[in-house]
Amino acid sequence: MTSLNHLRRRAAAFALAAGVCGCAVGPNFEPPPPPEATRFTPERTASPGNGQHFVEGADVARDWWRAFGSKPLDDLVRRAIAQNPTLDAAEAAIRVAYYAAEAQKGVSLPQISANSLSQSGVASNAIPSDPATQLTYSLFTKQIIVSFTPDIWGANSRSVESLEAQTQIQQLRLEAAYLALAANVVATAIEEASLRGQINAARNIVAIEKELLQLLRRQLASGSVSGADLLSQEAALAQAEEILPPLEKRLAQQRNLLTALAGQYSGDEIAETFDLRRLTLPRAVPLVLPAQLVARRPDIQAAQANIHSAGALVGVAVAARLPNIMLSANGGSSALNFGQLFAPGTGFYVLAASATQPIFDGMTLLNKQKAAEAGLGQAEAQYRSVVINAFENVADALRALQVDARAVQAAAKAEEAARRSLDIVRLQARFGHVNQLAVLNAQQTYLQASIARVIADSDRLSDTAALFMAIGGGW
Repeated sequence: MTSLNHLRRRAAAFALAAGVCGCAVGPNFEPPPPPEATRFTPERTASPGNGQHFVEGADVARDWWRAFGSKPLDDLVRRAIAQNPTLDAAEAAIRVAYYAAEAQKGVSLPQISANSLSQSGVASNAIPSDPATQLTYSLFTKQIIVSFTPDIWGANSRSVESLEAQTQIQQLRLEAAYLALAANVVATAIEEASLRGQINAARNIVAIEKELLQLLRRQLASGSVSGADLLSQEAALAQAEEILPPLEKRLAQQRNLLTALAGQYSGDEIAETFDLRRLTLPRAVPLVLPAQLVARRPDIQAAQANIHSAGALVGVAVAARLPNIMLSANGGSSALNFGQLFAPGTGFYVLAASATQPIFDGMTLLNKQKAAEAGLGQAEAQYRSVVINAFENVADALRALQVDARAVQAAAKAEEAARRSLDIVRLQARFGHVNQLAVLNAQQTYLQASIARVIADSDRLSDTAALFMAIGGGW
C-alpha cells in the first residue's frame, strides 16, 4: 500500500496544479455542491428500538464489521482483504491509470532523439559505356533531433488532468471494492448462520415428530388410535425431513462462497463457522448526515472524479481547434568517409518553426468538441443518479431496521406461544385427550414459528450490515 499512497500523493499534487492553471482552455473543475436534502426519509428517522438505536453523525470505524462481536468473522474479513484477487486487480488498475498519466506528462517536454545513417551506393552514368567510370560512394550521417510543441492552450495539461482523474476513479474503485468485499463476507456469514439456525429448528421438529410417531405406534398396539392417525404422523415426519436437504445444499453453497471470498480454492474450505447465537447485534449504529454521505461513499466520489475527467476532455477538444506551434532543431555531421565524420566543414544544423491552424475539416473537430461537452453532461447526470441511489440505499436500510425490530419481537412471541401450545398438545396426546389433527397443526405451527424467528434475527443482522455499507463503511 506504500507505493499506492505515493501514487495518490503524486496524483493529488498534479490535480491541484492543473486546477490552478489559468492558460488551459475549457471548464475548470469545481466539485458539485452537496444536495440540499437534510434527511433520508420524509419524516425524521426514528431509532428502530428493541435494543438498537441510531447515533447521528457518529464516526464509522474502518473495521466496522467488528461491531458484530465475532472474532471468526473479523479473522475471515481480514484474510479476505489480504488474499482476494479482486483487490489485487483493483490495485493493478490504479497503477495502469497512474503510469498512463505519467506518460502523457512527457508530451509537454522537449523530445530528443538520435539518428544514425550509413549508406553506400553507385552513381548512375547517362551512358554507362564503361562501368569502371561509375562513381561508388559512401555517406555517413550522425544527428541529434530536438522537437518541442508548446502547450499554448493547455491541451496536454487537460489530457493529463483527465488521466489523473481516471487514476482517482481507480483509487476510489479500490476503496469501493474493499467495502463491498467486507460487506459480502459479513452478509454471507450471516446467511450461513441463518441456515444453520433453520437446520437446527428443522432437526428439532423432526425429533419431536419421531417421538410422537413412536408414541402413536404404542397407542396403535393398544388400540387407542387408528392406523390413519399413524399414517398421518408418518407423513408429517416425512414433510419435516424434506425441509433439510434444500437447507443443507444452500449451507454448502454459502461455505463455498465464503471460501472464494477469502481468496481460497473450494477444496481448501475455510475453518470458520458461524452461528446466530455467536453474532452480536450492534446496539449503537452510526448514521451519517445526508451532507456527510456524499463525502463518504466511494461511488459518489468516483462519479465526481468522472465529471472532472469529462470536463478536462472538453478542454482538449477546444484546444484542438486553435492554432498550434511546433519548434524543431537538428544538428550533426555528414561525410563520405567515416574517419572524416567529425572533421571541420562536415557539421550542419537546421532550426525550424511551424504553425498550423485548422481551416476546414468537415466539422470534425467541432463535432468532437460537442461530443466532449455531451460527455460532460452525461457525467453530471450520472453523478446525480449515483447520489440519489445512495440516498435510496440508506433509506431502504433504515426502513428495514425499523421493521426488523418489530418483526423480531413478533417472531419471538409467536415462537414462544407455538412452543407452549405444542408442549400442551404433546402432553394431551400421551393420554389420548386430543386428536391427531390437533397434534399435526401444533407441530407445523411450531416449525414455521421457529424458522421465522431465525430468519427475523438474521434479517436484522443483515440489514444492519447493509446500513454500514450504505453509509460508506469506514473507508
